[in-house]
Amino acid sequence: MILKDVSFNIQKGEFVYLIGKTGSGKSSLLKTLYADLELKEGDGNIAGFNLREIKEKEIPFLRRKIGIVFQDFQLLKDRNVNENLLFVMKATDWTDHKKMKRRLTEVLELVNMSTKGHKKPHELSGGEQQRIAIARALINNPELILADEPTGNLDPETSEEIIQLLQDITSKKTVLMASHDKYLMDRFPKRTIVCDKNHVFEK
Repeated sequence: MILKDVSFNIQKGEFVYLIGKTGSGKSSLLKTLYADLELKEGDGNIAGFNLREIKEKEIPFLRRKIGIVFQDFQLLKDRNVNENLLFVMKATDWTDHKKMKRRLTEVLELVNMSTKGHKKPHELSGGEQQRIAIARALINNPELILADEPTGNLDPETSEEIIQLLQDITSKKTVLMASHDKYLMDRFPKRTIVCDKNHVFEK
């Protein structure tokens, strides 16, 4: 999906929904924001980086300023929760073991999962796995969280818990969440951006 006439700003500390039918370009837009897809025309600035001018070697540094939450959790199945989070830390150049342990404890407390560090993903419910995925996204204290249908695999009650958690962290972070769940958006109303027929506009 190629999007055109895209124009929007998101302020620090905002929670914003991104909605649209399947195939409308929501995921493509999110991928462009974290530089998985190239921005071909126009200008885009995110977390201090210019998406038109960003060099490949700069992309890992952009992604440290962005936390990404996926619908299917994408946790490493052969490692426990602590090991999943430590894997991300090592991959993003954390070396001080005391600081790593402290940060791991902090993010698990933020998502109310501080007692689950020894569990492997298959021992957790879907909602618990998504909480760990959010903890992982928070590891590097990002400026922005991009959430791509984070409640798509969850039951309604758990979905509400995850939305509440994401909205709770926007006092310090910015969250852009792709969703098609009208009930959740009515239950937790926030500013909404729409993808439709190759265009992006405010609802």
